[in-house]
Amino acid sequence: MKKITLIVFSLLINFTIQAQTFVFVGSYNVDKTKEGIYVFELDTLNGTLTKVSSVKDILNPSFFTLTKDGKYLYSCTDTRTKNLGSVSCFEFNATSKSLSLLNTQKTGGENPVYVALDKSEGFLLNANYNDGSISVYPINTDKSIGAVSQFISYQDSSINKQRQERSHIHSTVFSPDYNYVFLPDLGADKIRVYKFDTSQNQPLQIAEDPFTKTVAGSGPRHFVFHPNKKFAYCIEELSGTINAYRYKNGRLDSIQRISTHKKKHDEQLSSADIHISPDGRFLYASNRSTENNIAIFSISENGTLKPIAHQSTFGKTPRIFGLDEQGKFLIVANQSTGNIIVFKRNAKTGLLKKVKSNIHVPNASCVQIKQYN
Repeated sequence: MKKITLIVFSLLINFTIQAQTFVFVGSYNVDKTKEGIYVFELDTLNGTLTKVSSVKDILNPSFFTLTKDGKYLYSCTDTRTKNLGSVSCFEFNATSKSLSLLNTQKTGGENPVYVALDKSEGFLLNANYNDGSISVYPINTDKSIGAVSQFISYQDSSINKQRQERSHIHSTVFSPDYNYVFLPDLGADKIRVYKFDTSQNQPLQIAEDPFTKTVAGSGPRHFVFHPNKKFAYCIEELSGTINAYRYKNGRLDSIQRISTHKKKHDEQLSSADIHISPDGRFLYASNRSTENNIAIFSISENGTLKPIAHQSTFGKTPRIFGLDEQGKFLIVANQSTGNIIVFKRNAKTGLLKKVKSNIHVPNASCVQIKQYN
């Protein structure tokens, strides 16, 4: 018995030594001569970040997704650039800790803000915010991005004439089984849905229920599924709320709508990102504008949310944040103050404790965390 214990202990030590966790941070760099993507290594014992490399010669990367093995990173690029929009593929070498650009493709739309890969990693989906459109690309055998194979644009609007003058697709999220894709449309107050058929060159197929209507003026933004696959949650930017849904076979049924803010505000709200802890017990949401905090909720067995706390992000405009795969850390990218804040997460209470770290990334736009063995 003692021998077995020693072997297990030895394996755990070896795993701890070999495993590396990298944090990829984007910047609205405005100028290609400035760094656009930063790569940090995360010390998973104390939570500190160490910069290991960066990438220039790209413009305004606003959102990333990584392949399952972490060897390739796909990014929205040319974001917030008039009459432009692109997606780019980078290869990541965990040994040299460096990113290299493979290729770039135009989106056909303006202001790309979200990318996602299908289950087979054979297709990339991109959301173009300004013109409310979706671009679909095949992934080539070398993992580079092929030319657009499907493009869909929407013309809807809603009641907020300043923010909802037309459709604004803000994210592209696959269902847990990857058979459906959900597209929160901030401008139309709809969560659009398509079947996803990888046997087709144009994989987005009309679903039986093509959209779920949200409350007028709410502005659905980001969307996440619970690990148990039974529930889904949409953060609504303009109303500062989360809509909780029961989910089954491409259909959403609302079960709760709850504020993400500590108190009521008269001014325009600006909620942003949403994530669930790997164990499915806690939900986190970021609030920009006046509060600049992370709202923390516990998740009940029936999928409803209960507020626990609001914790400062120690900066302004927490546009994107991320949880590591073990749920040990939560990392926030504060856009306006350009600081990256690392929190250790208490798995029992869901609460966050700031790590003593001072990382500056000008106009921080996004963050992704990935463990490499």
